[in-house]
Amino acid sequence: MIVDSLSVAKGEVIGKEFWFPIRIYWEDTDAEGIVYFANYLKFAERARTECLRYLGCCQSENLAQTKAGFVVQHCDIDYLAPAYLDDLLQVSCSAVKIGGASVTLHQEIKRGNDLLTLVNVKAVYLDLENKKPIRIPREIAQRLECIL
Repeated sequence: MIVDSLSVAKGEVIGKEFWFPIRIYWEDTDAEGIVYFANYLKFAERARTECLRYLGCCQSENLAQTKAGFVVQHCDIDYLAPAYLDDLLQVSCSAVKIGGASVTLHQEIKRGNDLLTLVNVKAVYLDLENKKPIRIPREIAQRLECIL
């Protein structure tokens, strides 16, 4: 489903990358105030979701209408440096490749100019009723080209 208003999303596109801010809260950290490793995947997911919203694609409306949506098929993550309680991070999302039924995305998590984490994700567009990949709808693929 395509959303009429693009103003509902946080974040912004700079060049060919969508950037989304994330503040680190207590719930994101371990006892030392360092971000727990699995939470970087959550931050990347939030940025991907907000990127789609920014581009005019509402996943919940699309799911309700078509019973289809993106699911992660593969993910690589490199932890380069830790984030800490109260840090303000920026999470990017850019498309590397848009295929018929999948999209490969590159994401970076930064604190200022410091690169903390690299995430590469392949997401498949899936018919959620029969659990099979289907072609990404043309209007969604066209919107993803903004970050390619």
